[in-house]
Amino acid sequence: MSCPCGTQKTYSECCEPAHKNISSVTTAEQLMRSRYTAFVMANGDYLMDSHHSSTRPTSEKEAIVSWAKSVSWIRLEVLETTKGGPTDTEGTVSFNALFFENGEVDVIREKSAFVKENGHWSYLGLAK
Repeated sequence: MSCPCGTQKTYSECCEPAHKNISSVTTAEQLMRSRYTAFVMANGDYLMDSHHSSTRPTSEKEAIVSWAKSVSWIRLEVLETTKGGPTDTEGTVSFNALFFENGEVDVIREKSAFVKENGHWSYLGLAK
């Protein structure tokens, strides 16, 4: 199957390695794509594991998974990446995540901040 994140690779050669071992993620964009795929697959464990410890919404995990299952994901559009390379310690990724909910197409527009924590990329939250 094609990876939901839109890279034109199969899931097994794209986001699955990240879902099995977060340390395999080498860029902020790769982490963002793997998080989008985790939303599509309602993989709450990965969404928590890939979220920075200082902002991790552990108490909301069940609600996040429930919501992710309740919508139909359409596609991910990566708009811009700043820093976030293999040798960087921080970066941002701007994206649109389109989904179908309650009979209408909706979109999450976000500029996300990513930092390295414990040697791997993690999602910090909205970029300032």
